[in-house]
Amino acid sequence: MLQWTTQAGGRRLGAIVHHTDEAREYAYDRQSKVGHLSQALEASTIDRWTVIDIKRDWKIVLPFERTGETSR
Repeated sequence: MLQWTTQAGGRRLGAIVHHTDEAREYAYDRQSKVGHLSQALEASTIDRWTVIDIKRDWKIVLPFERTGETSR
């Protein structure tokens, strides 16, 4: 889907949300038990997709984090 979208003419945005914050949200990556992300990460450099890293790029992941709570 990202390839189809970003290869069309005109301005396009291809983005992958990289789930890297196991403390606030389930993390998956190349070596995860589920949700392997190897092909998408490799393609992102070739096809110039934006990779959004949850741990690095998101200050708040879940709504309850605004209030300082640790869980619901």
